[in-house]
Amino acid sequence: MKTNSAASKRVRLTGTGKVMHDGSAMRHNLEHKSARKRRALSEDKVLAPAQSKKLKGLLGK
Repeated sequence: MKTNSAASKRVRLTGTGKVMHDGSAMRHNLEHKSARKRRALSEDKVLAPAQSKKLKGLLGK
């Protein structure tokens, strides 16, 4: 089965099987956000278990 290329560009798997993704709200209007908020938003997020099961299927795992 082919890997879904759109999904592979947006998420990645950790060694323990978690699905990590970049958060939202970091593309523009950053001058209105505090430095603390920008640091918190820039961290990678762990996907919810129900969504990660679907995405693992798209990634062929």
